[in-house]
Amino acid sequence: MRVGDKVAPVTTRRVLVTGAAGFIGSHLVEALVARGDEVHALVRYSGRADLGNLDELPRAVRDAVRVHAGDLTDPHMVRMASKGCAVVFHLGAVISIPQSYVAPSQVFQSNVMGTLNVAQACLEHGARMVHTSTSEVYGTAQTVPITEDHPLVGQSPYAASKIGADQCVESFHRSFGLEAVTVRPFNTYGPRQSARAVLPAIVSQALTRPEVRLGVLHPTRDLNFVTDTVAGFLLAGERREAIGRTLNLASGREISVGDLAKRVLRVLGLDLPVVCDDQRVRPAASEVERLMGDASRARAVLGWAPAVTLDEGIARVVAYVRAHPHRYFAHRYVA
Repeated sequence: MRVGDKVAPVTTRRVLVTGAAGFIGSHLVEALVARGDEVHALVRYSGRADLGNLDELPRAVRDAVRVHAGDLTDPHMVRMASKGCAVVFHLGAVISIPQSYVAPSQVFQSNVMGTLNVAQACLEHGARMVHTSTSEVYGTAQTVPITEDHPLVGQSPYAASKIGADQCVESFHRSFGLEAVTVRPFNTYGPRQSARAVLPAIVSQALTRPEVRLGVLHPTRDLNFVTDTVAGFLLAGERREAIGRTLNLASGREISVGDLAKRVLRVLGLDLPVVCDDQRVRPAASEVERLMGDASRARAVLGWAPAVTLDEGIARVVAYVRAHPHRYFAHRYVA
């Protein structure tokens, strides 16, 4: 299933997206509006009335969205935003691994307690909860490809917080019958992704700097274009067979960070050095060395498969970064 497919729901649903101002969240909001759903968006309150990536949506899409400004750690706010919703897509989280080293309490409060509040609100309102996990919960691959039965290893405070959130959702399904699906995306990339992510960091530096500075270059990642990830979320919100399941969204292919940089440079037609920058390196025991996922369960349960090739996706990211240079800080490291 592609996000652009013209598939309207049988009846209009009210849905809530937490973390709607984020990278994946904004793409999901756009897809849900295109389907004809009544979309509510929970974004973190800011005195600047900052709507993040939602401000980049076409005006007609943005005007169709009901925005709730608050915080996941406020249970009252979460209950109010989710009232009357058939599905809550829970993407809200503090996702920066470097930030989790310096502010672990903030990360655990948002990611674990925020998820608890969403689970309780969904249970109270009878809503399906589509919960966002991450491939980081697996740590370095012990077996490949990584299935959903792979051990969970918290190699960073961020990963540990997401393991806690995943277990919270599973416990609510088992204990209280919460209609929940856990979607576990591998490394999603695409337009609107923040400057701290590896692919826009490579592209923005390659376009403006004499060299590309990254962390360690040998770890591998399983890259998936954002529209493919969103297609998995949409299906998880619809298929009854998905309830109670955890589903990897992965390409089943891996590429090292260094080879990814070379691939971007080849797409750009550039020949630049790629070097390791010490300030971008994770603590040694915290580095996830290898990620390559198995999405056979998602194929069987959802009928999902990725559609965008890596070279096509890289070209789309290059076009976006070129069109939005103000969003990227190639001259400094963004954690």
